[in-house]
Amino acid sequence: MQIDQLIQTIALAAIPVLFAITLHEAAHGYVARHFGDMTAAQAGRISLNPMRHIDPFGTVILPLLTLWMGGILFGWAKPVPVNFAALRNPKKDMLWVAIAGPASNLVMAMAWALIYKMGLMFPESYFADPMLGMAMWGIKINVVLMVLNLLPLPPLDGGRVAVSLLPHRQAFQLAKIEPYGMFILIFLAITPVLSLILSPLIGWVYKLLSLLFGI
Repeated sequence: MQIDQLIQTIALAAIPVLFAITLHEAAHGYVARHFGDMTAAQAGRISLNPMRHIDPFGTVILPLLTLWMGGILFGWAKPVPVNFAALRNPKKDMLWVAIAGPASNLVMAMAWALIYKMGLMFPESYFADPMLGMAMWGIKINVVLMVLNLLPLPPLDGGRVAVSLLPHRQAFQLAKIEPYGMFILIFLAITPVLSLILSPLIGWVYKLLSLLFGI
């Protein structure tokens, strides 16, 4: 990607990215508080302030590198601290805490799809082109974040969902992967494997949004 194209992409994608990571992480903290864990609340992480959730490498440097190299947009925010032992029913409630983040991304993807639809309805508007461009990035970022986080690999949300649903013995074995999960994910990201896994799943979500919103 050329520098001028990268600058234009950053201008369109910045707001969707900030919304996507902020609401994703805040949703984890809010649901954890609902089920009895006050860790995120006490750390000030149930917040709509993006600065509380930005990880300099995962939120800024890595996404810019993936955009520049033309791969699948990839990155992460600073994880919200959750003490699963403090939940009223740790194994059961872990499911809802974990799924809250991807669920927020699905809601945001749908909201951006609605904004995109509105932009198509008023093509002569001065704001139509930037609205469509920003909405396209909003859809893309939230769909990628949702699908990526649902992979059954701890510490991703999908890994925590799997730990919650599996029988205790299998859940314990899967949970032991967590210290190495991010290294595995980064390795997959620098090879074609992650793209091969994510691309069809992302395509299915796009088709669903297209059917729902006629875009």
